[in-house]
Amino acid sequence: MEPPTLHTARLKLSAPRKDDVAAVHAECQDAAIQRFTTVPSPYLRSDAETFVELTRTWWAEGSEATWAIRLDGLLVGMIGLAKLASGGPEIGYWVSSRVRGRGVASEAARAVVEWAFAPDCPSIERIEWRAVVGNVGSARVARSVGFRYEGLLRRAHVNSLGRADVWIGGLLRDDERTPVPWPALGSGARPVADIGGA
Repeated sequence: MEPPTLHTARLKLSAPRKDDVAAVHAECQDAAIQRFTTVPSPYLRSDAETFVELTRTWWAEGSEATWAIRLDGLLVGMIGLAKLASGGPEIGYWVSSRVRGRGVASEAARAVVEWAFAPDCPSIERIEWRAVVGNVGSARVARSVGFRYEGLLRRAHVNSLGRADVWIGGLLRDDERTPVPWPALGSGARPVADIGGA
């Protein structure tokens, strides 16, 4: 599959490139990204090199769709859909601490959802979202795009820092995209990070 470039009002989503390695490496030093995603910790430059190369393989195989999120020409995050062939891929994303709270993750997620549910992708019926319990920023992003909160998976998140409980949500092709209440967010919940994907 050829990686499409997606455009929003502010963002360009395009395939990661070799010249993104330094930016990916720098951003993945962020403790929140290491805590809330499955990136290695510590995150080495070789990890960024391997990741960028893997994204090319995933696109070629059609197994995973991964985009670099670019704002004003600068890499400010990553977003992707894993397990494409399942018909119910999982969305994952992280954005730089420099742009968190500015709607970048929601804007990028909306574009990816529209791409996944376009008429020429009829095999995708559901998109799943997961985040480590407590990652309110990621939950707010998913809710804003229309995901429904579906529950808790105990100790389902595994990375080099250990195991953690996970919130899970889903969005169906024919769901309304209007945000609905999420019990996990409750009242007064404050964002942690615009980082999703368990």
